[in-house]
Amino acid sequence: MIRLTNVTKSFRSAGNVKFTARNVNVTFPTGTVVGLLGRNGAGKSTMMNMIGGSTNPDSGRIEITGTVSWPVGFAGSFHRDMTGSQNVRFIARIYGVDTEELLDFVEDFAELGHHINQPIRHYSSGMKARLAFGVSIGIPFDTYLVDEITAVGDANFRRKSRLVFEDRMENAGALMVSHSMGQVRQSCQAGAVLEDGHLTYYEDIEEAIDAHHRNMGTGEEA
Repeated sequence: MIRLTNVTKSFRSAGNVKFTARNVNVTFPTGTVVGLLGRNGAGKSTMMNMIGGSTNPDSGRIEITGTVSWPVGFAGSFHRDMTGSQNVRFIARIYGVDTEELLDFVEDFAELGHHINQPIRHYSSGMKARLAFGVSIGIPFDTYLVDEITAVGDANFRRKSRLVFEDRMENAGALMVSHSMGQVRQSCQAGAVLEDGHLTYYEDIEEAIDAHHRNMGTGEEA
């Protein structure tokens, strides 16, 4: 369960104040995959970062029951002078999971071959993305924070990513951002729409998609 109580977050730019959250009160239930919808710049990433703990709200409270992942696929915390395998082992120790079990999963999933034993600084952006996704999805969390989960790699890797994600969702929930309404319909049971700092939760994903389209003034093509 993730509960936001009176959460407010704003940014000041060029003398103007932009709110990404205005006194938000919402509860995301445990074990539910929720699609987070909103126009570009609405603050979806900021909302995810606040829930993940990397950004603090200006005011209000965020309560979490169970474990919540960092944004799935985020590679920014890798140590560039450590090898891929060293980074995996380090993260495993931080989160208290079996180091060799996680490394075996990541080696098989990320398909990096001998590069797993090379420093991260030698990785391409695609290699880092595959490693990051493997580590993220390889650790069992109660809730996963997901931003365009199948956006990395070729078609086969994206398909494999989707299948692994669906397998994880058998025993977990997620808060997911995607610009593909087809993917949202396929993966999500519920939805939350962020508009002008206001976050509205819908138990039915179709109601959330309809509300998002009304905000955008669009139809199914959005």
